Parts: sequence; C-alpha cells; structure tokens
Amino acid sequence: MKIGSCFYKGRAYLCVPDKNSTISVPALDPQCPDHFSTVINFLNTGDFSLESLRDFIKASGDKIKIADSFELLAPIPRPLQNIMCLGLNYADHIEETSAIMGRDAKIPEHIIVFTKAANSVNAPYGDIPYDPGVSTKIDWESELGVIIGKPGKQIKAEDAYDHVFGYTVINDISARDLQRRHKQFFLAKSLEGSCPMGPFIVTADEIKNPHDLEIQCRVNGKVKQKSNTKFQIFDIPTQIETISKGMNLEPGDIIATGTPSGVGFARTPPEYLIPGDIVECEVEKIGIIRNKITQIVNEKI
Repeated sequence: MKIGSCFYKGRAYLCVPDKNSTISVPALDPQCPDHFSTVINFLNTGDFSLESLRDFIKASGDKIKIADSFELLAPIPRPLQNIMCLGLNYADHIEETSAIMGRDAKIPEHIIVFTKAANSVNAPYGDIPYDPGVSTKIDWESELGVIIGKPGKQIKAEDAYDHVFGYTVINDISARDLQRRHKQFFLAKSLEGSCPMGPFIVTADEIKNPHDLEIQCRVNGKVKQKSNTKFQIFDIPTQIETISKGMNLEPGDIIATGTPSGVGFARTPPEYLIPGDIVECEVEKIGIIRNKITQIVNEKI
C-alpha cells in the first residue's frame, strides 16, 4: 500500500493514491476517525491497521476522492525528530570520496550517522531553493529512506523489521562548500528544501527485500548514479540496532540509508546543481521524486 500526505484547502492530510492521478483523503469523510487524518496520527495509534484503512477508503467511495487543487507533500511533512542519515554506506562512494580527498579508501568499522534538520524536508516535486549567497556547490545524493512505525529502544537486529512501517525515496541534497568549511555535516545538509522525499511511503509488506532495489539519480535526464541497495555496507537491521542503542526511535522517524557513487563533487571535473536543473531520484518499487533547482530572489529592503 502507498500512503502519503497532501495539502488541500489549507490543511495537510493523509492520502492514498488511486488510479488516474487521483488520491483518496479519508479525513474528507465526516465519519473519519482522527487516526486516519494525518500520517503521524496513523503511525501513533500504536495498532495501525492497513486493512482497516483500506476498508474505510472503500466504504467512503468517491466522496473522498480528489483529482485537482491539491499539492502532494512529503509523506511526513514535518518529522518530530531530525532525519537520521548514514554516511559512507556504499563501498564505491567511499572509493570516489577518498580519491577526491587524496586518502586511502577504508571501509568504516562503525556506522557513520549525521542528521538533517527536520525543517529541511521538501515535497517530492517541490522546488529546491538555490541561494548563491549561501552555497554554490549544491550536490545530489539519491537514497532509500526507512520510515519507523513502531517505537523502540535497544532494538535487536533480528527484530528491526518489526519496527519498519515502510520505505520512501530521499534526495540528501548537500552543500559541499559548507561541508568542507564547517567540517561537521549539519549545516551543509540542512539548507531549506534540501530533503525532498516521497512521493509516497510504500508499506513494508510490499517490499519483500529492501536490500535488492535498483537506485538511480538523473540530472536533466542524464544518469548520474546507478546502483542497488544490496551494496550497502551496513544493512537496515544493523542501522536500526545501532541507532536505537542509546535513543528511542519513534513512529515517523526517518532513516536515510546512504548514497552510492556518482555524486557531483567526486566527478572530474566536479559537477554541481544550478538554477533550472531538474534532479530526479528513483528507487525501484517505490517511485521517483523530481525537483527543480530554483534561484531565490532576495529583494532589497
């Protein structure tokens, strides 16, 4: 099942895609229970049932279907916690990064985790702001995103998938000049609109093996990244076990599982996104997000 979020008549709602470019919005039915109103509410029921959601949508019929005047948002438009991101989780990305930095390529012994600010989340088809006064080295990173559905702390790897609600596509947009200047990743990864996500969450029951999915990034139609999630160094159970050792994972938390080779800064010569570029990230069985780089016009006061 695919579940997402849309903005309609001044509010954000949980939505489910239908055929023919329409969506179903359960909350438009006056009888809709509150836990079907938003994705976060649905996840926080603690006993969410996909079957009950399907049944409600079927019973509501056409009165909750809309075809226009809505904006598709990121599936979780404003996470309660920062997005947790895996660094250097593909061997080929380690090789390209090490080569450009002039150092030996070494597989990390432990998972590298950093975060993107929660308010960096962008819609799957939203514009990515480009402010040359902040950064001119904007890079792409196509990633598989994991959505936590069941809370937990000190989760064992063998139990990790019990806590996964589903999967989405993420573009971990990165400002490489800020990344080098400030050493830590947070500022470089947290610019406005630097976390496009979506288009929907594909629930875990639809993805039998998240470590066998083709992953791509294209810029203006040209393939820049092409790999498979089977090449991740640390798998999803290991990620969840490691992250949850000292902190609680909550429903709606998002893990970006790392990017393969092909990023812009490691190319010869380096390539960066500029206004007008269209960047697409795709993960097999989940979908495509498509975003335009749009320059900010700073008006003088």
